Amino acid sequence: QAEDGIRDVERSRGLGDVYKRQLKGKTIAIDAFNTIYQFLSIIRDRFTGEPLRDSSGNITSHLSGLFYRTIKILENGITPVFVFDGEPPEFKRETTEARMKIREEAETKWKEALERGDREAVRRYSQQASKLTPEMTEESKKLLSAMGISWVQAPSEGEAQAAYLAKKNIVYASGSQDWDSLLFGAPRLVRNLTITGRRKLPGKEKYIEVKPEIIELEKVLTSLNISHEQLVILGLLTGTDYNPGGIKGIGPKTALKLVRECKTLDNVLRHVEWNFEVPAEDIFNFFLNPPVEDMEIKKETFNLEEVRRILVDEHSFSEERVNSALKRLQEIRTSEKQSSLGMFLGKK
Repeated sequence: QAEDGIRDVERSRGLGDVYKRQLKGKTIAIDAFNTIYQFLSIIRDRFTGEPLRDSSGNITSHLSGLFYRTIKILENGITPVFVFDGEPPEFKRETTEARMKIREEAETKWKEALERGDREAVRRYSQQASKLTPEMTEESKKLLSAMGISWVQAPSEGEAQAAYLAKKNIVYASGSQDWDSLLFGAPRLVRNLTITGRRKLPGKEKYIEVKPEIIELEKVLTSLNISHEQLVILGLLTGTDYNPGGIKGIGPKTALKLVRECKTLDNVLRHVEWNFEVPAEDIFNFFLNPPVEDMEIKKETFNLEEVRRILVDEHSFSEERVNSALKRLQEIRTSEKQSSLGMFLGKK
């Protein structure tokens, strides 16, 4: 029944007319880790919470999501470039350790929920227990390359590199669920790109239609009447990946009021109690000047047989389903070649 998650991905609807028109023909730098975690979380057995596995017991939810969902993105006329995380900043260590502890606790609660037959708790805690291993990362890169999908390795945070590519107009936007992308200066952030479709509300028998959101940084700054630097300060007050939870007792409205009145980080810090191990100045400067690189986006070559080998031979995917999806992918690639040839001939 973990394949129910695959079917959700396969049959998810298009992006909606407005977003389809705006995003068609665009290249989007997708935060790879953020996206893969989504698939590891979503593609699970609805009763046991177990992720999709192959005949050897290896987890394959990430490969399933990347394969089927990326084809759907291509069918909507969007070119994805996946950006993988590099070495995180030293001050993220505390956050990383805290997240590992949360996953360990969630795994224990997952098992307890299974024993008492609490399906909603099983779903919730199994998702929180999702882990992305280095092996999964390498498998993901190999599959993307075989599909002809470009990917790049960031020197540090993937979303920082994705934002940089967007700022340099190498790509149209950054694709992530994480609002921190705006703090890194992404001129456009596309959310829900890889999870578009029908989703069940937690604890309820109700479903909602998840559609992409396009958030433009300049519009956000104008609407809030603040600068980008002040948006970063606002993020520090309400919480980022590097100071989860933000300042105790400071909500969004109070944070915005403080930022508008105090203007600078130094002035804001005089009015709040900063109880995090890492200095606020370090996080602030990291958002404004993260480790990023000028890089060439290598065009990968679609290899149908390699995709089939990875999914069917190595990981026990349904051959019929994979072949059906590969037919769609092949049609996309053929159409792209014809379009490129037509443009070339048109210049003669």
